[in-house]
Amino acid sequence: MDKNFWITTEPIRIEQVYKKVVRPQAGAVSTFIGTVREFTKGKRTLYLQYQAYVPMAEKKLEQIGREIAAKWENAETAIVHRIGRLEISDIAVAIAVSTPHRNDAFEASRYAIERIKEMVPIWKKEHWEDGTKWIGDQKEQVSYAKRLPSKEQMENG
Repeated sequence: MDKNFWITTEPIRIEQVYKKVVRPQAGAVSTFIGTVREFTKGKRTLYLQYQAYVPMAEKKLEQIGREIAAKWENAETAIVHRIGRLEISDIAVAIAVSTPHRNDAFEASRYAIERIKEMVPIWKKEHWEDGTKWIGDQKEQVSYAKRLPSKEQMENG
């Protein structure tokens, strides 16, 4: 895999993500690893099912990388998100950011995960002991959907 932003169905190997950003100019590499937790709001999770619109999701991950490069000087970013069925403690997302100084790497890493939640078309289905629910609250996706014409408007021209 030679690109820095991708969606995968395979288990995420953090060293693969780290190696994409480590370089002599960087004095810091910050990694964020998001895992499947067992309890959410008091409900026991059995497993998660992730889906994504892969071509758009990868483009949005690349956009986040460009935003980070514009905001933090000499930053290099790699992001991978896993889709499919994930068990408790599986890695769902891994982010690596290298910068000359540690504070920038920390800030950029946090920025990346927040932007993923806001704008990348990835949805998860929580499977609990007593039911399931699809979750996906990307603000930009909701905003875009609100601008689309309604079915009635499309039918009436």
